[in-house]
This record gives sequence, structure tokens and C-alpha cells, in this order.
Amino acid sequence: FMLGVETLPAVTYFLVLLLVPESPRWLIMHGREEEALAIMSRASGPEQALLDVQAVRDSVAVDAARAQIPLTELFAPALRLVLTIGIAVAVLQQITGINSVFFYAPMIFEQSGIGTDAAFMQAVLVGLTNLIFTVLAILLIDQVGRRPLLGYGAAGIAVCMFVLAYGFGSATYTLPDQAITELPAEIDRAAIAEIAGVTYASDREFQAALAASLGAPVLKEYGAQLVAAAISMNPTLILLGILGFVASFAVSLGPVMWVLFSELFPNRIRGLAISFVGLINSGVSFLVQLVFPWELANLGNAATFLIYGLFALIGLVVLMRLLPETKGQSLEQLEALLVRG
Repeated sequence: FMLGVETLPAVTYFLVLLLVPESPRWLIMHGREEEALAIMSRASGPEQALLDVQAVRDSVAVDAARAQIPLTELFAPALRLVLTIGIAVAVLQQITGINSVFFYAPMIFEQSGIGTDAAFMQAVLVGLTNLIFTVLAILLIDQVGRRPLLGYGAAGIAVCMFVLAYGFGSATYTLPDQAITELPAEIDRAAIAEIAGVTYASDREFQAALAASLGAPVLKEYGAQLVAAAISMNPTLILLGILGFVASFAVSLGPVMWVLFSELFPNRIRGLAISFVGLINSGVSFLVQLVFPWELANLGNAATFLIYGLFALIGLVVLMRLLPETKGQSLEQLEALLVRG
């Protein structure tokens, strides 16, 4: 049932897609200019649509005379700025840890001490927050603009990651005698008595002590219960930090990146360029998810989220220095602005 229910949004997406108009640029490339003009008139009015159709017609004619674009064309000096912006956005979208949070949300919430069942329910809140703020991004992207949304979103991500780093960094771990008596019977009371009443300043220290006393297999099976019994922290702060991070991402880097990719690159290399930066985006996503469990085990929760916050801060500075506003500009205008020479 859990997997089958995903059929519903897929079917809904398919049906709604039938209402989406064809790309005017594609229609012009195939000689269907009247259809393209009708679609563009709905978007920008009849007069502007005539100008846009002429501009697209001219650029399509120029592109048709060119040979197939080799990959090396992406690295031409004239495209250095636009490619740098594309790569920066592609890397930033994943290096702040969004997929680590999505895929490991129950684990993160468990380590705040709320228990397994509550952790799964809070993970549901993460998905709901992502949905709501993605819809908000759809409503705002053409009103506020791409650059402000990315700026506010990256700033929000940085703040929320620093909140998470503080929340986990200020936690302490102490197993009182009363809590030990309530643990599952499979946990060796004599072994765990060695650390009873001892206060540990970080999750790494506490889990290392548990592994030494109980062994790695027992820690793996009962780790969440042991953490919940020992931790002293503010789980609400962790929940707000995670939800704030997801909201900041969903209203900015999540959807805005793909809009930018469709606007930034010159017409003649757009398909190749989007594929290239998309590959980088997926590669960074793979690496971030691969090392996230290692980071938790070896660096701890606080240091891991601090690193993500610093990446967000660096990305914010880079984007605000390089990225122009693309709202309301045609592809030809953006090409004249971003391509040197």
C-alpha cells in the first residue's frame, strides 16, 4: 500500500500535463509559428509576443546553421561566467544536505531523543513542509524574482543549520539508574552500569562509551532507545530547525534551480549545459548522502550541521556576487548579458 499509493500523484501529474501548452520555441523550430504566437500572446500580450517570436525565429535560424555542439564548447572563455553560475547553483542545492535530511530524517529525529514512532511522524511533517513551501515558490517566483528567492532561501538554510548545530552541540547524555531499569531486558544491566550516571558532552562520546560497554550489535539495535533515555536537550528546537531548513530550501534552491537552468544558458548549448550541470548536481547529491552516516558517526551531529551551514553561507556570498536577476528577460537578452564576446 505504501508504494502503491504513489500511483495517485503520478496519474494526476500525467492528466494535468495534458493542459500544459507546447514550448513556443519548439513550435517555431518546426514551422508552427501561429501556434507559438497564440501561446506567447497568452503569456505576454500580442505586441510583445510578435517581438518575441521574431527574436526566437532569428536565434533558431542562427542555431540551425551551426554544427553539433561539442562538450568542449561549454568551457569556452565566453561561457565562463554562465557556466560558473550554473555549477555554483547545482553544487549549492545539494551540498547543504537536503537529501541527507530527507532520507535520514527519522534517524536525525531519533537522535534528538523523541523515540522511533515520533521520529517517523515528524518525518511526515518534513514532507508536508516541503510540499507547502514548493507551492509558495511557484506563487512567488515571478513576483519576487529568482535572485531574491535564492538569497533569502540560502540565508534561511544557513541560519537553520546553525540552529541545529547549536541544538545538538548543547545536548548532554546521562543514563540515570531509573532510566536503566526501564530499558529492554536484552540489554546487559551489568555492562551498562559502568556508564550509569556519567555525563557525556556529545553524542559521539556517549555512543563510543555504549559501544565499548555493550558492543556494536546491541548499540545498533537499541541505540535509539538508549539515546532517548539519556539525552537532555530541546527536541522542539531540532524540529523547528529541520522544518525551517526544508522550508527555506523548498521556496528557493529546490524549484528555482531548474528555472534558472532553463534561462541562463545560450540557446545553442542549453541542452548540453543543463545535462552537464545536472550531472554535477546528481554527483554531489550522491557524495553528500554517502558521507552523511560517516559524518554523524565520526564528527557528530553538531559538526555535521555546522558544515552544512557554512556551505550555505559560502554559497549565498557566491550567488549574490555572480547571479543576475533573470525574471522578465528573454533568453536572447540573458545571452547578451551573460555571454562574453
